[in-house]
Amino acid sequence: MTDQKSTGKYWLLFFVWLGILVTLMVVYREFFWLALPGTVTYFVKGLDLI
Repeated sequence: MTDQKSTGKYWLLFFVWLGILVTLMVVYREFFWLALPGTVTYFVKGLDLI
């Protein structure tokens, strides 16, 4: 049997980072890439790939 761990915290953080990413895309387009590492990291953690 495999252990199923809760990924709810990671999904919440993903959506927070996604909001930051979208806000930066609208307001400061040249700085949107600063939110990419957090968005991608928590998306992958939410899918439980790492």
